[in-house]
Amino acid sequence: MPRRAGRRLALAAALTIIGSGLAPVGASAAAPAPSEPRITTAAAFDVSPPLRELATATVPGTAGVTGAERAERGAVPSDKGFQGDGAVRGAATDRRAQDPLEQISPPRINFEGVANSANPTLISPPDPDGDVGPNHYVQVVNVQYSVYTKTGLRLVGPAQIGTLFAGFPIEDCTGFNGDPIVLHDQAADRWLITQFTVDGPEFWNCVAISTTPDPTGTYFRYAFSTGPNFPDYPKYGVYPDSYFISTREFAPDDSFFGIGAYALEKQRMLAGDPNARALSFVLPPGDAPYLTGDGLLPTDWDGPRPPRRGTPNWFVGTMDDGGPYGAPFDALNVFEFNVDWRPTPRATFGLAAQIPVASFDSIFPCNPPPDTRDCIPQPGTANKLDILSYRQRPTWRLAYRNFGTYESLVTNQSVEARPGEAGVRWYELRRPRGAAAPSLFQQGTFAPGDGVHRWMGSIAQDKNGNLALGYSVSNGTDVFPGIRYTGRLAGDPAGTMARGEQTLINGSGVQLVSSRWGDYTALHVDPVDDCTFWYTNEYFATSSNNGWQTRIGSFKFPSCRF
Repeated sequence: MPRRAGRRLALAAALTIIGSGLAPVGASAAAPAPSEPRITTAAAFDVSPPLRELATATVPGTAGVTGAERAERGAVPSDKGFQGDGAVRGAATDRRAQDPLEQISPPRINFEGVANSANPTLISPPDPDGDVGPNHYVQVVNVQYSVYTKTGLRLVGPAQIGTLFAGFPIEDCTGFNGDPIVLHDQAADRWLITQFTVDGPEFWNCVAISTTPDPTGTYFRYAFSTGPNFPDYPKYGVYPDSYFISTREFAPDDSFFGIGAYALEKQRMLAGDPNARALSFVLPPGDAPYLTGDGLLPTDWDGPRPPRRGTPNWFVGTMDDGGPYGAPFDALNVFEFNVDWRPTPRATFGLAAQIPVASFDSIFPCNPPPDTRDCIPQPGTANKLDILSYRQRPTWRLAYRNFGTYESLVTNQSVEARPGEAGVRWYELRRPRGAAAPSLFQQGTFAPGDGVHRWMGSIAQDKNGNLALGYSVSNGTDVFPGIRYTGRLAGDPAGTMARGEQTLINGSGVQLVSSRWGDYTALHVDPVDDCTFWYTNEYFATSSNNGWQTRIGSFKFPSCRF
């Protein structure tokens, strides 16, 4: 087994707190000591053949594969009763629009994505993700990808993600792996397609970057080692000079090792430089495990205006005082990752602020052990779906925009909004010009109180600051697992989603065996008009053990114009 790559690194100090709504770090935990980043270079690099050719490749990862439910590590805490929600709105408040003519639109484009039937063996959960570029939509799931035109015509796929790495020097990248992420880098007009490796004893983040704006063409392929640590739940963010990654890392004995934070050298990767570097920290849980919880999300930049020079990449986590890690209050934890790429690169990573939020309850009343992931009811079956809210982390993405006078970040998490009813808690953080760190601007829990569970959300905002939120829906009587979305205009009362609810697709079947759902979904904004939202999620058209399907659709606010 390879030597442990790097020592456990503690949090760097970054503790200047300015602005309202922020709790000094010392209010809940002693500030950890600073540390230096681990500096590495890509373990492997090459240039791929065109993706349109690789999609037909045979890779070792498909040989002898049998049915699989992807591991989701960690215990599930027991429910202690409803703890309340300080931001939930009533049905009238969340559904009433200030201007009845201005409702979020029905789907403008709506087409089928990759289904579990594309896999050589059925996998649960799908981890549906996708992003939109000027001319294409690229979707990834466990463990497939497809490339579409923006009218839904499939150009490539579905094909196993491992085929993207066919012939790559690190064969593990060709495997039947998963937890994929795809991002369109708007500033560079390039595509990133990623997955982790699962076999060990050394583990990798495998990253492919298109050499041109064409996602069906050739790719620069990289592998960055995480040593003996398995880099679970990797989430990526695009920034001007770096690609950022967060991970939830486990040691060879499967014990929790810490939360990983990585910066990849973007400009060298875009140029196809085999010596692209990575800077990384690993944060062990220590005596305040609630600070990092079960993972952080890195900032992912939307829109044409870049962050101001010197702006850190914020990594954000959530903590619940009723959760498993002893958090003293409900809050968002904001970390700063500062990177300076130079001949000898420098970086700091540290807790910048804790932002108290309205009370929320992340521990849903799921079935008792051993079926503690069985949470959300479905019609006509005793099988329930996983809410995953008990994981102390926000749900993909942490979407960033620079509006000039202020910067904004939006994210969300699943919660128990009312006793036994799932809802989506969403947040907008803002950093006004001159402030040191973001503070809470608004928050809300979307749960109209109609007996429908809403969970597994993703949130983003358009160029006007209008917000859209997509999510899964189900109940135990007449709402089969399907996909809906809602939204708000920038001028609406704070904390409300008042612009109607639309359906991307109604479910018409249920999942009969596995409880796994998600583990994430993806909402992005079209770079062409900076108005149109594109969303992908899973649903069930026909009842089966785990025959999930996915849907891809777009929608917008009528007042947002190109």
